Amino acid sequence: MVKAYKQEHVYNHPWERVTSASWRKFTDAENKRVLSHILDVNTLNTSLDSSSGKLYATRAITVRCPWLVRRIIGEDICHCVESTVVDEKSRSMQISYRNISMEKFIEVEENTRYDPHPDNPNGWTVCQQETRIRIKPLSALASMAEKVEQRCADRFLQNSAKSRDVMERICKYLEAESSSFSL
Repeated sequence: MVKAYKQEHVYNHPWERVTSASWRKFTDAENKRVLSHILDVNTLNTSLDSSSGKLYATRAITVRCPWLVRRIIGEDICHCVESTVVDEKSRSMQISYRNISMEKFIEVEENTRYDPHPDNPNGWTVCQQETRIRIKPLSALASMAEKVEQRCADRFLQNSAKSRDVMERICKYLEAESSSFSL
């Protein structure tokens, strides 16, 4: 069984500001309380392809598992990998997350993309997010697997809303910061 969902959100901020906020959302000290499920973030590598102008980055993210997953699997934390590709020429940022621990029990894949909004490319940014959650060993117990997947999906949706709030706050901070420089 697989639980999947898609979300779209429009930030009333330019692409450059939103992508800058994306880099800061997990590491900004003020966000620790709001994004309390994020325990640790470490940059594993970054590289710039000089021919294409694309920036590639990989980060390791440690998260606190939802209560139901902790109860069933007995693990408190999950390790994930975030892979990011920023293409400044096309003004696109693509981020993929996937878990690398507990893969025998649960697979989580999330893809997020930030692009200039077609109606206002210099002022708005559209964020498209797709998430897929699959509970593996409970396939024989379909109803139980479905409940666990739904609870996980609900938690991801809650955390996604928190993340959007954090991104908005950082964008406003960056906007104020850039305004003070232009005086």
